[in-house]
Amino acid sequence: MDYKAKIREYIEQNNLQAEHFEFATSCHTVEEAAKAVNASIDELVKNVCLISEDGHLIVAIVKGEDRVSTSRVGKILQIERPRLATADEILRYTGYPAGGVPSFGYPAVFLIDTKVTESAYVYTGGGTTNSLVKISTAELLRANQGQVVRVRK
Repeated sequence: MDYKAKIREYIEQNNLQAEHFEFATSCHTVEEAAKAVNASIDELVKNVCLISEDGHLIVAIVKGEDRVSTSRVGKILQIERPRLATADEILRYTGYPAGGVPSFGYPAVFLIDTKVTESAYVYTGGGTTNSLVKISTAELLRANQGQVVRVRK
């Protein structure tokens, strides 16, 4: 599967104002991604994939240096505390491998931390562990129809 082509196609078909970047080095961790794109960790977001008790995908989007509070996610959605998705579940639910998951482009409940919207733009997963997408936070909200709430610890 060409995951980079898949996300590029999604961006194009949905008329999103976003840029896709490919790198020779890994962007799997926030530190690696910041180094690859020559940006600060503050400009990156990570997409933490969670599974609800009834098997639905929840994606909590936080700034690169932040961690997700699963108890807070549970309270926001009025459900039992969700668990972290496995790598196999991430691929099955999102269509992208762990470490390359974008912040949009697949069915999920998207929760965007309030700190994310303080930035004009962010870098998010680009479909693979060596690619990123740069997107404005306003466009990100349009792309995933996410709910802006505090999900960080």
